[in-house]
Amino acid sequence: MPSNHVRAVACVAAIALSSCTSILPTIGPSRHDIEHAKRQPNPGAIEIIDINDELAHTLLAQRQQRLFSETLAGTPANPRTVGPGDVLEVSIWEAAPPTLFTTNTTIGVMSTSHAVMLPEQTIDDEGDIMVPFAGRVPASGKTVEAIEREIVDRLAKKANQPEVLVQRTHNASANATVVGEVTTSTRVPLQSGSEHLLDALAAAGGVKQPVNKTTIQVTRANSVYSLPLETIIRDPRQNIALVPGDVVTALFQPYSFTALGATGRVDEVNFETQGITLAQALARANGLIDARSNAKGVFVFRLEPPNALTWPHPPKYTTPQGLVPTVFRIDMTDPQSLFLIQDFWIENRDILYVSNAP
Repeated sequence: MPSNHVRAVACVAAIALSSCTSILPTIGPSRHDIEHAKRQPNPGAIEIIDINDELAHTLLAQRQQRLFSETLAGTPANPRTVGPGDVLEVSIWEAAPPTLFTTNTTIGVMSTSHAVMLPEQTIDDEGDIMVPFAGRVPASGKTVEAIEREIVDRLAKKANQPEVLVQRTHNASANATVVGEVTTSTRVPLQSGSEHLLDALAAAGGVKQPVNKTTIQVTRANSVYSLPLETIIRDPRQNIALVPGDVVTALFQPYSFTALGATGRVDEVNFETQGITLAQALARANGLIDARSNAKGVFVFRLEPPNALTWPHPPKYTTPQGLVPTVFRIDMTDPQSLFLIQDFWIENRDILYVSNAP
């Protein structure tokens, strides 16, 4: 009887062991499942790339190309030009004796002319202003110095040695707008051509959230660029000059990655806008669970732009946003991996996944 009992237990154990791979609970795909995933009906849809020095350097270069100094530091438009909606004040002088503008005083035997100040006027929708005896003067798109020369040329044969001064008293066309997590949303006049990004934020009363958790977004024409505020403060090159029409948005939108699988913390984990490395991300996810994780099965899931990398084979599938589903893989049993994970940067909305041990 005892021997039969032993044989029965052994049989049950054998059956259990033989079927454990199908009945044990799991928290996601195994390393084998990821690396040998069925790719139909889109063969090669998911790119699986090993993390190495070359890859880390390539991705780091991609991060650097997104800096404001690379994308927004071109020759800015001249904010000193005027446009429709601006209010101008025109003053005109004539040498004595005045022949056209007759306001003058007499000092002894000499007659000296005073300036004739015209009423302030707004540049109309056609871009013109009206000047007596000069007619409609084109102003939009010109500097005040160019407008002065235009008026002088038109009055040269009518007035006695005219001199003209044009001043912009209200700026409605050359502004940048600051909105978002700032003390006061405002429009910042760009008159001198020297207003920079941090000047605009200061004019808005500064940001309301911590610097290391604030992202600055600049919208210029049809392009949108973002950079952590801490990076802009630390690197003067990122404090770019603004151009008319720029929209500066301060965003309190902490970056995050999602930790899944056999990690000590399955959660969405926020991180600072200046970014963190894979080493830091693993630490914030409380590392790998010793009794359950597969150290060879550490993956980062990401949607990459098509031009971000040299792909092992041409991507055959992209998302509706034109991004390539990509899985980065690293073997944590290799001692060199401890150096690689310090150079591999986590991006916003990455998924860090650690598979179960076989």
